[in-house]
Amino acid sequence: MGSNPAQINGKHLKELLKKFKEERDRIEEETGVRPQIDDTTQMFMQKILNVWIDEGKEIDEEKFWLEVDYNRQFSHPVEYYEKSH
Repeated sequence: MGSNPAQINGKHLKELLKKFKEERDRIEEETGVRPQIDDTTQMFMQKILNVWIDEGKEIDEEKFWLEVDYNRQFSHPVEYYEKSH
C-alpha cells in the first residue's frame, strides 16, 4: 500500500508552522505588534486540520482556530484539539 504523495505529512507541516510561529514571535518582540496570520500560514493550518481529520481524529475546529492567533497550538498535543465527548 503506497503512500499518497499528495498527502502531506502532518509532522512535517507542524515543523514548518513552528518556524512561522518563531518568526511571528520575533516580529512581535521587535515591533510590539503580533503580525496577522497570512494566507500561506492559514493554508498550512488547514492542511494540518485535514491531515488530522483524515487520520480519523475528530477535531474541534473552533478551538483549533482560537488557538491559532497566538500559535499556542505548538505547546499542545493533537489530543488537545479533539472534541471532548
